[in-house]
Amino acid sequence: MSTTPSRPTPAEREEMARLLPVPAERDRPGRHHQALKDQLLREFRQDAGPAAAPAAKPRFGVRRLTIVAVPLAAGALALTLATNGQLEPRPDAGPNAAVAPGGERKTAGATPAAVLLDRIATVAAAKPATTVRDDQYVYVSSTVAWSSQSDSDPVLRLDTPHSRKIWHSVDGSRPGLLRERGEDTLLAGALDKDGRPVSDNPAGNPHPTLNSPTYRYLESLPTDPEVLLKKIYDETRGAGPGPDQEAFVTIGDLLREQLAPPKVSAALYKAAARIPGVTVVDDAVDAAGRHGVAVARVHAGERTEWIFDKKTLEFLGERGVMVEDTTWGKAGQVTATTAVLSRAVTDKTGEAPGHTR
Repeated sequence: MSTTPSRPTPAEREEMARLLPVPAERDRPGRHHQALKDQLLREFRQDAGPAAAPAAKPRFGVRRLTIVAVPLAAGALALTLATNGQLEPRPDAGPNAAVAPGGERKTAGATPAAVLLDRIATVAAAKPATTVRDDQYVYVSSTVAWSSQSDSDPVLRLDTPHSRKIWHSVDGSRPGLLRERGEDTLLAGALDKDGRPVSDNPAGNPHPTLNSPTYRYLESLPTDPEVLLKKIYDETRGAGPGPDQEAFVTIGDLLREQLAPPKVSAALYKAAARIPGVTVVDDAVDAAGRHGVAVARVHAGERTEWIFDKKTLEFLGERGVMVEDTTWGKAGQVTATTAVLSRAVTDKTGEAPGHTR
């Protein structure tokens, strides 16, 4: 007795569509496209005059580019690969299921990443809260190195590690300061997801967001991990290479160059445990040469790692590593690396810790 195969359901057709390969001209990671777009926007602002504010910080893994010439719309095109070259799981398909845009809340299962992030969150929550005044600045000193890429040379080239110091106004009412490569850059005004100033006010950061936060803004974030993750998904909807990767990168950015209250830090780590595809790397090295354990996520052949001290579980830095050969890099190639050396609160920009009133 023969049987007639049933027609695929709409959900099955959608899943099969995701398996189709992306055309060759679209095979760069979404963050590379976003970097090209950001570079063009910076050039437009430079042509328009000195009023526009430079970006306060680069997204981790975003390339500082040289010569670029691509359509801005390319930033919306991306692969959605996760660990071991697998497709990103659907938000309801695994123990690490996340809060997808418009989806139901899910809880993180006892995966190795969830267990490690829960331990890290416990350590973060136990730290004493810092008393911070509105007229002060959050100071972060790092060693960083980013890759660059251009149309004439599509291969990622890692820069030499160098010092980067940043001062963020606690309440956003005053300009911040970025000191990098021997130059001081005034950080004035919040930026939207496309790198454009959201305000003409040059006084500071009057409209903080997840991608351009202040300490006071971070204080206001929900401390329930599920509520916080939903907020991150909602506010980054349509940005970056995909909702899960963009959520992971957004949390990583908040960890690297800001100071969050202990309960908010803990919530960020627990929220990250709910993102699909998050794994553990037993040994990773930051830009200062310090070894640690990493929480990581793979997208489009590149693994983004958050590195923590194995004993204290303190955040050390981040690293990007290619895990497969692509047109822009080889497996094992480091694409970005950072190391947080100092994090404190100061009374003024340009002031190092230990010199506060």
